[in-house]
Amino acid sequence: MSMKVLVTGGSGLVGQAIQHVVKEERGAKEGEEWIFLSSKDADLMKAEETLALFQKHRPTHVIHLAAMVGGLYRNMKYNLDFWRNNVYINDNVLNAAHEVGAIKVVSCLSTCIFPDKTTYPIDETMLHNGPPHESNFGYSYAKRMIDIHNRAYFQEHGRFYTAVIPTNVFGPHDNFCIDDGHVVPGLIHKTYTAKKEGKPLVVWGSGKPRRQFIYSLDLARLFLWVLCDYKEVEPIILSVGEEDEVSIKEAADAVVQAMGFEGAVEYDTSKSDGQFKKTASNAKLCRYRPDFKFTPFKQAMKETCDWFVANYDTARK
Repeated sequence: MSMKVLVTGGSGLVGQAIQHVVKEERGAKEGEEWIFLSSKDADLMKAEETLALFQKHRPTHVIHLAAMVGGLYRNMKYNLDFWRNNVYINDNVLNAAHEVGAIKVVSCLSTCIFPDKTTYPIDETMLHNGPPHESNFGYSYAKRMIDIHNRAYFQEHGRFYTAVIPTNVFGPHDNFCIDDGHVVPGLIHKTYTAKKEGKPLVVWGSGKPRRQFIYSLDLARLFLWVLCDYKEVEPIILSVGEEDEVSIKEAADAVVQAMGFEGAVEYDTSKSDGQFKKTASNAKLCRYRPDFKFTPFKQAMKETCDWFVANYDTARK
C-alpha cells in the first residue's frame, strides 16, 4: 500500500523543513503522496472541521506538528490558553486520524514537558515523574497528554501512534519575533536590527542557561525515519548529545559571528532566564541511529542567519 502522509502545521518551522527534505533531498519514496496543511485549511480546534479535513484526504500516515506555541514570556502570561487550545487540537487530530484508519501518527512534543525537579540527563522514561516548570505548565501538560493518548489508542485499538521529543529547534522559516519567539530566532532578529541601526545587541537574561539545539533540517530527516521505521508507541528524544549543549551566551556569540555583528553585546539580567538547563539524553536515538550525523551548530546557525537576511521581507517576525 502506498503511503499518503498528512502533515498538520506544515507551513511552520518543522513543516517547512520536512517539505524541503521530501522535495529537495528526495526524502519521499516512489508513489508516496505528501499533503502539507496550514491553519488556512481548517481550524483544528474544531472537531467537525478537523474530521472533515481528514475524511477529505484519508491519510495512511500523519505527522502532527500543529500547536499553539510561543516563547517563554507569552507562555508565562497565557497558561490557560496554551492548555485549552493545545488539548483541543491534539484530541481532534488524533481522533480524526483514528476515525479514517490512519496506520501511524507521529506527534511533536518538547523537552519543556519533562519534570522541573529531576536528575540529568533526562530520558524518555522520566516524562511523567513530576510537574513541569511553572513558567509554561499549560503547554507542557497539554503536550504530555499526547503520550497518554497514544498509549490508550494502542491499548484499546492497537494503533501505533507515537511522538518525538526534540530539543530546541531552529532554522529557516522560524518565527523571528523579538518579543515572543524562541531564543535563537529572537537573537537573530535582534542582531540584524542592532547591526542595521548601529546599536548594542541586548540579550535578555544572564546568558548562563544551557540548551541543546537541533537544526530543523536534521529534525526533519529524523522525523521521516521515525515515520517509516520506528516501531514503538513510547516517545523518542531527538537531540544532539550532552556534549553539544551550549549556553545562551555561546548561542548569541554564534549569531554575532554568523551575522558579522561588530557592536557591543549587553545582557539584561532583569529579564527571566527560565529553566537553567533541561539536558536530554539521546542514547535511545543513538542505539537506533548510530550512523546519524548532525549538522555542526555554527554551520546550521550560519545557514539560518543567511536565510533570514535573504528573506527578511517575508520572514515571520
